[in-house]
Amino acid sequence: MATAALGTVALNLGTGAIVPVAQANTTVVAQAAPAEVQQLLSELEAAASDRNLDAVMAFYSESFSSDTGFDYGQLRQTLETLWQRYPDIAYDIELLSWQADGPGRYLLETRTTVTGTQTRPDRTLTLTADTTSRQRFEAGQIAYQEILSETSRLVTGTNPPTLQVQLPETLTPGQTYSFDTIVVEPLEERSLMGVAVEEGVTATDFFEPRPVVFDLLSSGGLYKVGTAPAEPDSRWVSTVVIREDGMVVETRRVRVE
Repeated sequence: MATAALGTVALNLGTGAIVPVAQANTTVVAQAAPAEVQQLLSELEAAASDRNLDAVMAFYSESFSSDTGFDYGQLRQTLETLWQRYPDIAYDIELLSWQADGPGRYLLETRTTVTGTQTRPDRTLTLTADTTSRQRFEAGQIAYQEILSETSRLVTGTNPPTLQVQLPETLTPGQTYSFDTIVVEPLEERSLMGVAVEEGVTATDFFEPRPVVFDLLSSGGLYKVGTAPAEPDSRWVSTVVIREDGMVVETRRVRVE
């Protein structure tokens, strides 16, 4: 299910264990950002939407790392595979806030939205994703990335189900939580199947298919109870709902901290 989350994971910025930008006394509104920061984000957005891999990677330090385990080489390979699958993918990067951290060094918080379509012989898949992240910007390049929140949706069919998903963004280690997916439309005697999947957020096996077993949903949704890992972690939690006229895969990142 992690594939649905790739749109913004593969092209976001972050800083790891830094003081949250919103708590820093020197935080400045995005409109007052230095010209080099605005230029970086504008050119990165354009290069990504043009799917110019060399131009995009020039914005990343060769020692780049992230909270999801991506290094420079893994990021490049993931983007290349993603863009092959979604050849019309488009990015929009919004600067939310920034903080100076020394000469030529900035801590940024951004929101990235992604849209794209994948055409298969039997169906068309539409991807939308929305991610908020922190990033460390050094000497004109992105050095580190941390994802703060992430939601992606993959849909197909003539009339895919409309979902309302209720899931916490953050959990404490070992916490029990509810994961509810409600299908808005009445069943009207139509068959509905679904499954909930939880998996780790890592840089490996993003595009590997995961075997799942679907349940017949007689109550118009999925209602699951899970337990957070015993140690701090990040997890992808996905819900998959299939109806005769469409399918939806919605994936959200949950932080255990």
